[in-house]
Amino acid sequence: MSFDAPQDDARLPARSGPTGPLSGLRVLDLSAYIAGPYGCSLLADQGAEVIKIEPPTGDNLRKYPSTLEAESRAFIGVNRSKLGVVLDLKAPDGLAALMALVRAADVLVHNFRPSVPPRLGIAYEQLKAVNPRLIYCSLTGYGETGPLREKAGYDQVLQTMTGMCALQGKRGEPPEIIYGSVVDYYAAALVAAGVASALYEREKSGQGQFVGVSLLRSALTMQSARMVWAEGEPKDVGRDMRSGGITGIHPTREGHLYISANTPHFWRALCDKVGLPELAADERYDSVRKRAQHFAEIVPRLREALAARSALEWEELFGEEVPCAAARTVEDMFDNEQVLAEDMVATFAHPTLGSYRGFTRPVQFGRTPGPEPFAAPTLGQHTQAVLAAHKAADAAG
Repeated sequence: MSFDAPQDDARLPARSGPTGPLSGLRVLDLSAYIAGPYGCSLLADQGAEVIKIEPPTGDNLRKYPSTLEAESRAFIGVNRSKLGVVLDLKAPDGLAALMALVRAADVLVHNFRPSVPPRLGIAYEQLKAVNPRLIYCSLTGYGETGPLREKAGYDQVLQTMTGMCALQGKRGEPPEIIYGSVVDYYAAALVAAGVASALYEREKSGQGQFVGVSLLRSALTMQSARMVWAEGEPKDVGRDMRSGGITGIHPTREGHLYISANTPHFWRALCDKVGLPELAADERYDSVRKRAQHFAEIVPRLREALAARSALEWEELFGEEVPCAAARTVEDMFDNEQVLAEDMVATFAHPTLGSYRGFTRPVQFGRTPGPEPFAAPTLGQHTQAVLAAHKAADAAG
């Protein structure tokens, strides 16, 4: 077999806990980086058995800079609850092993450029002949057709191309990147949703199908509220969705506070709480549009009032009457009372990293909440165990 799996574990991790809505389904994850892998993790969260198949060199995300010595934080974060297998798809025995897995799979996800799967022998039509019930999800940068179909797509490339960075930057100033891989994570959600819909349709038709997701579609889907161009409008129009500076992040005596006060109720509550009731009574400011027009008059007075307390103090004072949040770091979320109450953080045991805490359970299901998560695999951790289990299943079948 053409793979190198020095950390191979002869045992498969047993998933404890209740079933999920996708329990009993098998997903082959051939994708790398963030969007495809995290989409598959969302399926694993719902109970699916997800087998992450990597080349001998591994998912390139494993090599990304990280303050963790043993593993890449990014890889660990987007590959929870998967079995790790190494296969060289360019070698005959590696491709044969994949085909054996495909025969028993429900879903396959990859993020190759469109010309690569046919060359490897794993295009949809090729795998459909092996397993007609297969849901085949292709995640690309720009889609399956068009002049950019073979161009490599990355989150911030698509942000820049589709206007997100121009909108993030202040008017008249350079574009700004939105950090956090927002396009990748939204594409991951579309992968999980598209696959789930195709699985539902398969229950009625008995047939698998091709599912296409692209970063370009994801980036534009995220901007649906701005992707509206009325007949006769000039090209350079303000794409709305900004409330003139009242809603936004403001400095306080200590720390920064985000405030949303677009509705009449919240606007009045904000003015009362900060000691400026006369602003709420002024008809010049009695709508979001008017406040946007007069933000240069309102914001200095609001910020002068906010300087009386810290962001955390304002957050407590506003309570449920004014939507707001003190600016925090992501590290603060590990022990946040609301996050813990919603059971969003789990403790994982990892072969090289040891114990770590991480996010889980992005969706709640009342009757089928899903099994307990487990840590992302090391490179090739379950290769022998997975292939042996499938060989035994084929022999028994």
